Amino acid sequence: MRDTSRLRKTAWMAVLAMSASIGFLSVARADIVLPTPAANDIIRVELHGYEQLESFFADLGYTPKAWDAGERTIPRLFLQTIPNAWREEIADSLTVTAKKRVFFRTLGPLILLANEEIAFQQSVLKDAIAKDDSAIITELAAQYRVDTAWDDPATITELQKRIAPIPASLAMAQMAIESGWGTSRFAAHGNALFGQWTYGGDGITPKEQRSHLGDYKIAAFETPFGSVRAYMKNLNTGSAYQEFRDLRATMLANNIPLNGTKLAETLTRYSERGEVYTEEIQAVIRQNKLSHADDAVLEDTPYYHLIPSAD
Repeated sequence: MRDTSRLRKTAWMAVLAMSASIGFLSVARADIVLPTPAANDIIRVELHGYEQLESFFADLGYTPKAWDAGERTIPRLFLQTIPNAWREEIADSLTVTAKKRVFFRTLGPLILLANEEIAFQQSVLKDAIAKDDSAIITELAAQYRVDTAWDDPATITELQKRIAPIPASLAMAQMAIESGWGTSRFAAHGNALFGQWTYGGDGITPKEQRSHLGDYKIAAFETPFGSVRAYMKNLNTGSAYQEFRDLRATMLANNIPLNGTKLAETLTRYSERGEVYTEEIQAVIRQNKLSHADDAVLEDTPYYHLIPSAD
């Protein structure tokens, strides 16, 4: 697992700068997130097609053969936008197996990064509790939509329940279903990978919008990582997913590894299809052997920003 001590130090310096002299809560609120990597830690990789992507993966040793051999440490590869070419031509030109491999290998690291951010927030919360730091606890409570006072024991209990990871297997299966393996109009035009609704925010109007449900849109994002981060925040804060958080908390309290297949059973309210939807999630996990992804971690290497060429 990557040592995040340097990132924690950088983030705390940012927090201290915000709070200096005028007080943390008197400035505009900003979520506590992983700090942006330094410019010299980022390698930009411009992509001009599927063959180049596969060659780049091979150069990094990031191959199906390595994965099948049990390698679970993967490069920090972060796609910066979903290219229209994937929807319009590339996906249809590949075999089903190749399409799935590209989808999971290209977007899977974003899920690991989002969970790394949650681990960072857990560390920040632990430090804040030890130091009785009201400002940081209050900020995390606002970020995770906990309404009780910072010094109420229920606040800490609820934050510990909400600031927790999402199994990669579960997130990857839902991402595949909701985005049509990255080929949906919402993915291509708004980096939207999880079909999340928004009212009044940036988004894309569905072609068959159900007017009786209001003027909703599918939330759009500047990057695919924004979509992943919002999905995890949704599961970790939404009232519809209390059962999910309760079961996860029970697993963690009993040192039971988080199981995407089991946790999927609690997501009947994610889709109007209810149990049929959760069964589809479980099928995608099973058929694509995604449970192995729950053991994956990101290498302590530079960040590779994958930038598709203009369509």
